[in-house]
Amino acid sequence: MGSTSIQALQFALDGLTAQQHAIANNLANINTPGFQTSNVSFQSSLSNALANGGTASITLTSSTNPESLDGNNVSVGNQLVRLQNNALAYQAVSNQLTTQFQILSGSMGGQF
Repeated sequence: MGSTSIQALQFALDGLTAQQHAIANNLANINTPGFQTSNVSFQSSLSNALANGGTASITLTSSTNPESLDGNNVSVGNQLVRLQNNALAYQAVSNQLTTQFQILSGSMGGQF
């Protein structure tokens, strides 16, 4: 663990934050004709960067979900599930980042 782990965890928090913003925007536009759901992808990029070196990136894409008659493709149920999963992942990554900082502090003479 160490600097690389902390950087990876920070990137994951940034990705999860971007994902939360996209989900909130999707839900805010549930009644907007022609609105297309946005999705955020960062997990595979982070995994590749950790395995092969290099940098990771956050990508925003439009969903290919089926559209309603007005061209909107936001599914409230899907978005609420994504929101809950995102919140749980954010909490887990945040806890891991806190643990990393506690270990780092302990190794520098602080308390564990």
